[in-house]
Amino acid sequence: MTDLKERIAAQLTAVRDRSLGYTAAEDDLLVRQHSPLMSPLVWDLAHVGNYEELWVLRAAAGISPLRPEIDDIYDAFKTPRRDRPTLPFLRPAEARDYIGGVRGRVLDVLDAVDLADPDPLRRDGFVFGLVIQHEHQHDETMLATLQLAGRPGVVRDGDLPPGLSAGPEEVYVPAGEFLMGTDSLPWAYDNERPAHRVDLPAYWIDRLPVGNAAYAAFIEDGGYHDARWWTPEGWRWRQENGVFAPLFWTRDGGAWWRTRFGRPEPVPMDEPVQHVCWYEADAYARWAGKRLPSEAEWEKACGWDAAAGRARPYPWGEQDPTPELANLGHRAARPAPLGAYPGGASPYGAEQMVGDVWEWTATWFDGYPGFRAFPYREYSEVFFGKEYRVLRGGSWAADPAAVRTTFRNWDYPIRRQIFTGFRCARTATPEER
Repeated sequence: MTDLKERIAAQLTAVRDRSLGYTAAEDDLLVRQHSPLMSPLVWDLAHVGNYEELWVLRAAAGISPLRPEIDDIYDAFKTPRRDRPTLPFLRPAEARDYIGGVRGRVLDVLDAVDLADPDPLRRDGFVFGLVIQHEHQHDETMLATLQLAGRPGVVRDGDLPPGLSAGPEEVYVPAGEFLMGTDSLPWAYDNERPAHRVDLPAYWIDRLPVGNAAYAAFIEDGGYHDARWWTPEGWRWRQENGVFAPLFWTRDGGAWWRTRFGRPEPVPMDEPVQHVCWYEADAYARWAGKRLPSEAEWEKACGWDAAAGRARPYPWGEQDPTPELANLGHRAARPAPLGAYPGGASPYGAEQMVGDVWEWTATWFDGYPGFRAFPYREYSEVFFGKEYRVLRGGSWAADPAAVRTTFRNWDYPIRRQIFTGFRCARTATPEER
């Protein structure tokens, strides 16, 4: 278990470096609320430390609370995001001291814990995986907040490989059963469990996410002004909010521009479209003569290896994500060009299913057959029902530690500030089967 402890310690260090990097700014940027959709950045910073204290120090190690008086402040269910600026949250210097003190004790617990303990929190380091993934998820939330803040020079960019245009528009997924979800991945969340058989008819799914050029064609064809392509709820949302393009897009003469972390730039037509909500994705799919894939269709196309009769943890197989396989971990502050990762293709030939943009699916978020909440209902179960749509795949801002074929994200169908895109699917005709 020594190697596992070393890997956990390295991941704890990496995610904390990331959190501190995104909050290495003047206090005004950190304490201000940049949108009612988001918390002040410093709230997220202290929240990840409080979560770590609750689960590693208190629940797994039985250590007495360090700052019980702040628990309610950082309970995400007690105060909605829009109201968090009114809370007496820790100021930046105090927040950094607090999370640093928690982390020191967490590393002491890691050093002493038996990772072979049958207790489900301690076994295989589950509780450490819980807090590592949770912090990475808040880091991605911080990036969304920084995009809304529009302050240039705060978020670093980087280089990405070029795209490749060669290849079919769609890939074919034959009819048949596959194993959805997991019973074996030790850090998988409760909503990814249990593994269960799903039988699907044959279908086609886009090889690549929908790109900016294709989405611009939908706009130019009057897609935002034609109710035929929209659900009644989506059409009402579009009209009430005056939406005519993805969030952060503007029209300047004959060209589309976007604002990315405070800097205006021409919209790169070879990238996956991002910052579109479910209603927009669904409308585009209808306009294109297709539909959004179900969550099951997405997962089968992503990771099912029919020849081996088993699911892969990543589209390409067992190997951990690398810069040659997927755009993850904020290597650059944008999606990679379409076709940039042919080596990361799934067994069916679908590309860029992991990284770049979260992909909307047609499925409402709910539990799998036999679902059991663990370690707490508020992670997944309280969100089940017909209110949140499932997203899959992970964006460029998601870390590899919090991404896999079975990972499930969810959000309201109106949300656009997150790094969301989509790909389309269609049912195979009898002649194609």
